[in-house]
Amino acid sequence: MTALVSPLEASVLVLNRHFMALQVVSCKRAFTLLCKEAAEVVHPEDGQFTTYDFKTWREVSEYRSRHFSQADDDWIRTVSSVIQVPRVIRLIGFDRMPRQAIKFNRRNIFARDGNLCQYCGKRFPTSELSLDHVLPRSQGGGSSWENIVCACVACNVRKGGRTPKQASMALIRRPEKPKRSPMLNQKLTNSKYESWKTFLENAYWSVELT
Repeated sequence: MTALVSPLEASVLVLNRHFMALQVVSCKRAFTLLCKEAAEVVHPEDGQFTTYDFKTWREVSEYRSRHFSQADDDWIRTVSSVIQVPRVIRLIGFDRMPRQAIKFNRRNIFARDGNLCQYCGKRFPTSELSLDHVLPRSQGGGSSWENIVCACVACNVRKGGRTPKQASMALIRRPEKPKRSPMLNQKLTNSKYESWKTFLENAYWSVELT
C-alpha cells in the first residue's frame, strides 16, 4: 500500500519579481510568504498565468474545490475552509537573480544517477549506495562531477582502488556535470509539477530544493 503524503510536504516553485525561477520550497514556507504578503500565487489558466494575492487565492480555492478539483491537486483543509496548494509563487519585491552554480554534493549525485549503481545498473535506496571515484584517488583522481558516480556497496568493494578497466567493470553511463539541479529534474517527472516547465525549460541556472 502506498503511503499518503501530507499536502504540507508538497513542493512549490518560487520565482523572483521578474518571473525567473529561484528555488523550490515546502508548501508550509510558501504559505508563510503568502500570508506575509511577500508573494503571490502564479496559476495557469487557459494557456496563460494569472496572479492572486492570498485572500483572492483562498476564494478561488473554495470555488475550485467544488467545481474544478483534479486528481493531482493538493489541499489544505481547515475548520472553515479549504485552500489549494499553489504550484508556483512569485516574490513581489525580490529582484535577485538565480544562482549560476549547481551544488556538488551526495544528494545531487544520487539524483543525477537516479539511485542506479553505475556499474551493475540496479536501483538501490540511498542508504545502500556509496560514492565511487572512477579514477581512484590513489591514482590521482579528484572529486568532481566527471569522476564521481553512484555505486552499490558490492560493486564498490569489487572495484576497490582500481579503474573500471583495471577491474573489468564497465560504467553504464559516463559521469558529467548536469545543466540543472538533478533533484529538480526528479520533481519534473511528476505530472503535478507540469506548470513548472514553463519557467524552467530554458533555465540553465541551479534551482535548489530546500
